[in-house]
Formats: sequence, C-alpha cells, structure tokens
Amino acid sequence: MFKRHKSLASERKREIFSRGATRSILKNDLRNFHCLSHFVLSAGPLKSIPVVKHSKTTHFEIEVLDAQTRKQICIVDKVIQTSTIHDVKQKFHKACPKLYPSRVGLQLERGGPFLKDYITIQSIATSSIVTLYFTDLGQQVSWTTVFLAEYTGPLLIYLLFYLRIPYIYDMKESSRRLRHPVVHVACFCHCIHYIRYLLETLFVHKVSAGHTPLKNLIKGCAFYWGFTSWIAYYINHPQYTPPSFGNRQVTISAINFLICEAGNHFINVILSHPNHTGVNACFPSPNYNPFTWMFFLVSCPNYTYEIGSWISFTVMTQTLPVGIFTLLMSIQMSLWAQKKHKIYLKKFNSYMHRKSAMIPFIL
Repeated sequence: MFKRHKSLASERKREIFSRGATRSILKNDLRNFHCLSHFVLSAGPLKSIPVVKHSKTTHFEIEVLDAQTRKQICIVDKVIQTSTIHDVKQKFHKACPKLYPSRVGLQLERGGPFLKDYITIQSIATSSIVTLYFTDLGQQVSWTTVFLAEYTGPLLIYLLFYLRIPYIYDMKESSRRLRHPVVHVACFCHCIHYIRYLLETLFVHKVSAGHTPLKNLIKGCAFYWGFTSWIAYYINHPQYTPPSFGNRQVTISAINFLICEAGNHFINVILSHPNHTGVNACFPSPNYNPFTWMFFLVSCPNYTYEIGSWISFTVMTQTLPVGIFTLLMSIQMSLWAQKKHKIYLKKFNSYMHRKSAMIPFIL
C-alpha cells in the first residue's frame, strides 16, 4: 500500500515535471520565433538571387584583300559586333606595322567609297566573314595640321611685306613716300582675319580625327601663301594708289569687314555645339544673337559672312589681286555651300523651307 502510494506520487511528480519542462520549452520556442520574426521584419523582404544569363557574343572574321590584285593581305579575327572600322585598322596595323591606320583605306567593294572610322562591323556584315578591300592612301597629315599651316603662313607673310624689309622694296623709295591710312587698316583687318582662323581652329572647331593626304596640305599652303604674297606686295608697295573715294570708302568697308568677321565667328561657335555635330546632329537654329538670324535665310551663313569679308577687303584696298582671290574663294565656297545644302535637304527637309544655300534668294 505504501509502495503504491509512493509510485503514484512519483508518477505525479514526473507528470508535473514533464509539464513544466514542456511549458519552458514552449516558452523558449515562442521567444526564439518572436526574435526571428522581428529580425526578418527589420531586415526587409528577402531578395531572390539573380540568375546569371550567359550572353552569346558573335565574333566576325575580317578578310582584307588588296584592292588592285585581290590578293589576301591578312585576316583579322575575333572582331565583336560593336567594333568599328577604326578598330579593324588598329588590328590591321599590328599585322602590317608599316601601314599606319591613317593611311589605310577600307572598302566594301572595289572602287567604292572608303568606310568611315565610326561605322560598326555589325552594320555592314551579312555573314560571319566580312571581306574588305585595302587601298594605301599614302602619307597622311591631320586636319588640324593642315589648317594651322594654311593660316599661319598668310599671317606671317603679310607682316613681312608690311614691315617693308629691304629684300622686297627699295629702301630709298620706301622712306620718301608716306603710307596711306588704308595700308595700316588693311594690315589690321588681314591679321584679324587669320588670327580668328587660328584661334577657332584651336578652341572652337571640332576638327575630326581624320587625316588627309600630304598633297592637300601642299596645295592649300601654295594657294593661301601665294595669294597672300601677291596681295601684300601690292598693298604695301611704296607706289600703291589709295582707293578712289578716299577715307570714306575705307571706313565703310572696314566696318562692314569687321561685322562679317564677327558674324562668321558666332556662326562657327553655333556650328561647333554638340547638338550640331556628329551623326545625330540637328539643324542649327537662330538665337538671341542678331548675327545668327542669317539662318532664317541661308543654310550656310558662315560662307556668306566669309565672302562678305573678302568683298569688303576688296573694296577697301581696291586692288586686282584681292579681287581675283575673292572671286576664286566665292566660287569654291559656293560649291561647298551647295553640297552642304543638299545634305541638309535630305536630313532636315522641314527646316529648309525657302532657304538658299549661301546668298539669300539667289544661291
């Protein structure tokens, strides 16, 4: 009887102990779950691990053939879609170190136009193997070098004639005759014109990274330097005859010359804006500057102001060499203006309504 009561008591103690242990375990589990829920809520929503997608990159093989003999020169492999013609020229230069990228001309067809450096391979490829024809363009120079050489020469040459160094004019005759004021004004205007050219070449114009054959540099320098020598010799000669209408003719022409120079500068500043350069360029529009209002009438006002400057210089100096130079420059610039005007008509037809190329309502 005693043992039975004792066993019942021990069983009750075990039951009570097990209930207490279960309650403590439940309390601990609740506390742990509560802490875990707070941790998850404070950490924010769980982010799924992004799936890494392996993109397949298409590679092209460029076969370069000689444009004359059609013989294979080299093969440029592992060319990706975004590669440009400039990249191909760089790899071609590694295969043929003697041929610099500037003198490498690549064509899709023999006798066709040379591909621009910014053209991508993907835009011209019809299969994984692309055939290009190579032409050696010869010795090349940058456009910046061409412009600096063409404009620095006339500036220095004119000053040599203006100073009347003894190797050009007779010193006795030069000392006897006083210079007319137009000689000084002409020297000032001529220097202003070419100094503006040089500064715009260095700081305004967005000169392309392209190159031109060396012969074009020689032609340009021969034209500008030769005409400058002829013009400066006549204007600074001791026997130079002043204009027919005297100081009035000189003053009006000089003012008009400076106005055209200012207009040319402001037009060049607008044309150098990033919105008006490159493949995705938009047509320049006039702004608050009155010199830019010429865009309402013509598509190439920089040529309009350029010709206006030389016409003013011709009237101011009243010399035959300046007149011939102005005539030749007008013919050349009219050809450039018409060429650009046709390009503008294709790209910006809505903006070209009733616009002339260079001279309002005429050309």
